Amino acid sequence: MRQQLANISLVVRDYDEAIAYYTEVLGFELIEDTVLSPEKRWVRVRPKGVENGCALLLAKAANDAQCAAIGRQTGGRVFLFLHTDDFDRDYADYISRGVVFVNGPRDEVYGRVGVFSDLYGNLWDLIGPASAKKKPL
Repeated sequence: MRQQLANISLVVRDYDEAIAYYTEVLGFELIEDTVLSPEKRWVRVRPKGVENGCALLLAKAANDAQCAAIGRQTGGRVFLFLHTDDFDRDYADYISRGVVFVNGPRDEVYGRVGVFSDLYGNLWDLIGPASAKKKPL
């Protein structure tokens, strides 16, 4: 049997606000927006150019406990890891779109990384290939 992660649920304040941020600011594509009830939609986004990859399921908070978890789903740790083939390109693009980087960029053994905060305060790693200028340890 073969398994893979299909969706990661991300608790959000508002569907349309979240769709706008992830598509217009981070450049993701909206792959599904299905109305399930007057209060609930099935909304999925993922990075452009990715077929059959894991998507974010934007899940609108439905009660006080879920509202309290918005932006804090991992207790303040980096939550999501976005890999890119060109760190400098995407870093510059995100800066120009108003994305706030709270750390980096820096070179690590696993690649070039910068930590940014999304619309709700969730922390993400933007990770690209290791810099050619990085000296071996």
